Amino acid sequence: MKLYDYILSPSCYKVRLLASLIGAKLDLQSVDFHPGQEHKGDALLTLNPAGAIPILEDGAFVLTESSAMLAYLAATTAPEWEGRETPDMSAKVQQWLAFSHRLTASLGGARLVEMLHGNGDLDALQGAGIAALRELEAALFEQRLAGQSFLVGEQPTIADIACFPYVALAPDGSITLDPYPSIRLWMRAIRSLPGFIEMPGIHRLHDLVPDPQSSKEDH
Repeated sequence: MKLYDYILSPSCYKVRLLASLIGAKLDLQSVDFHPGQEHKGDALLTLNPAGAIPILEDGAFVLTESSAMLAYLAATTAPEWEGRETPDMSAKVQQWLAFSHRLTASLGGARLVEMLHGNGDLDALQGAGIAALRELEAALFEQRLAGQSFLVGEQPTIADIACFPYVALAPDGSITLDPYPSIRLWMRAIRSLPGFIEMPGIHRLHDLVPDPQSSKEDH
């Protein structure tokens, strides 16, 4: 499988991260996203007319949405990551995959404005991002009360990987994660998984300063 990749793209990173966690082999094809705008060139527009990355090729099969790539990697290599043990788990995974697009639009949009001077209303993007983080914090707190570390249960699924990168990089858009202890504990749980890999701005667990203890009274 070939992944058309940009090192600073959280959407590309989530595909690389899942592949590393489950032992899937990817052939990485670097794309000059900024400033070269290679993703807008004829060759990549043929693969993805939307002019966006990542793009995943597996022979003649092409995917252009990162959530679909996560589902495909899990289905072909590690079905346990699909979270299909019960119908309600499967539905929750799909709900979090949809939620991840809100994180991309809000937190990712704020990051794009701050880091790459992209177009957008920074205040509105930050406001939407904070609202999404509050929703995620509440859900993860409820999971902790149930003794579960991840979005859909005790084991990680593609839902966690879909949501993790843009949350972890929220400070790049000048949005602090300090008010969200359950989110920070969840991120530490993901960073501790065997096979975890970094991207610029997302470090290994031992590089981090101490974070909240896993108590249920800190919310």
